[in-house]
Amino acid sequence: MKYLRFLILLCGLLGIDGTAAVANSQRLLYAVSEAETDRGSIAVYDIDAGHRLVRTIATVPDVVDVRGIVASATTGRLYIAYLDRSRIGMIYCLNLYDDRVLWNRAVSPGVDRLAISPDGRLLYVPTWEDGTADFINILDASSGEIVRRVQLTKRSHDTQYPLSGPVFQETKADDGSGAYLYRIDPQSYAVSRVGPFAGILGPYAVDSASHHVVGDVTHLWGMQVADLQTGEIVTANLPGQAPGDLWLLHGIGWTADQSEVWQNSGPSDPRVFVWDMTNPMAPVVKQTLRLRSGRGSHWLTFTISGDYAYVAPYKNRDDGTEIFDVRSHTSVGVIGSSEDMLEVDFANRRIGGVGDQFGIGRR
Repeated sequence: MKYLRFLILLCGLLGIDGTAAVANSQRLLYAVSEAETDRGSIAVYDIDAGHRLVRTIATVPDVVDVRGIVASATTGRLYIAYLDRSRIGMIYCLNLYDDRVLWNRAVSPGVDRLAISPDGRLLYVPTWEDGTADFINILDASSGEIVRRVQLTKRSHDTQYPLSGPVFQETKADDGSGAYLYRIDPQSYAVSRVGPFAGILGPYAVDSASHHVVGDVTHLWGMQVADLQTGEIVTANLPGQAPGDLWLLHGIGWTADQSEVWQNSGPSDPRVFVWDMTNPMAPVVKQTLRLRSGRGSHWLTFTISGDYAYVAPYKNRDDGTEIFDVRSHTSVGVIGSSEDMLEVDFANRRIGGVGDQFGIGRR
């Protein structure tokens, strides 16, 4: 609602009919269901209408495990990576203008949380956190054809293309190589790395200038922050006792203005920690939030403007995804179970912008 009031006021100052402008503008949240009954379908919510469910898009059958989501404002296409009932890695492409599935194809040897180039022409697809392939695939986004491989290390998992680039890749490799964050030059495909971190790097998020990255790390009750320019890494410890099932805290992201980082706790711990990032290399915990479910969470992300945060339950559960007002840190609602979600903004029936499944910085 704050966004709507601002838009109406701005239009008034410009001499434009604000109500008409609002009527032709929508911020929609596309959230892929993880619920057992309709896993793989997409629920579309109107962000500025209290996250009202607008429609549900039936997509493809036999979705067992949703692995990631990306979209392009330039091409108007959205992509979902998933495993089917035979555990085959698949990607489908959806036309955002008419909800049609344009193609749905297997990608060998597997898929995981993918990224897309700024022009919407290429998909960067990891080959699965439990796989043995030592590369990621680069796909033609128009067809799903593999056009290139980039050699890294095994068990590639989360691929990220932040606002300033380049492509970043994390892996779950347990041979020591998983303790690094990899950078891939999108022109030359040269690979460099940052690290080592204190353990295997888990979920991570890069700021808007690609200056700092925050990350969950195995067996760490807290997070690590790396200066991507100098290579310095600092550890920020959480207060109190770690939960007994601590292996990897799962879910971390910058608020859009980069003043805070939000971090999920463990599988059985319903807490979300809010870090003050005034000095990115000296984070301070400023608040602890608690989830309505009383259970742990697995992912989090934010709207483009940063007014809402979405904290998702553990994968393939029916618990809802909780919505928080970022400014007040208060819970304001729950939507269906999803961690694979992003914002799509429409203006006069054209796509003006898309968000990101990762909590990337946007300052």
